[in-house]
Amino acid sequence: MSKSYLIVRHTVDDFSTWKAIYDGHLSSRERAGLKELHLLHHYEKPNDLTLIFEVEDIERAKAFIASFDTVNKMKEAHVIGEPEVYFLK
Repeated sequence: MSKSYLIVRHTVDDFSTWKAIYDGHLSSRERAGLKELHLLHHYEKPNDLTLIFEVEDIERAKAFIASFDTVNKMKEAHVIGEPEVYFLK
């Protein structure tokens, strides 16, 4: 069985603020079947982030990304603009 992945790219206003809110949302990500593999910063722009997750179920992960809760957490965390979201197999 092949693995599935989720890549999320976005820019945040302040990494420390974003990270505290992101860490507080861990149980929701786990319930959605997401396992964080990497949290990466652009080497010249530390507020430009790329996250890579292993995904148990793509449809459940899509529902999580589109959920009211996740959208509001991104706003609360001061994510700038729309995140880029990629589901890969």
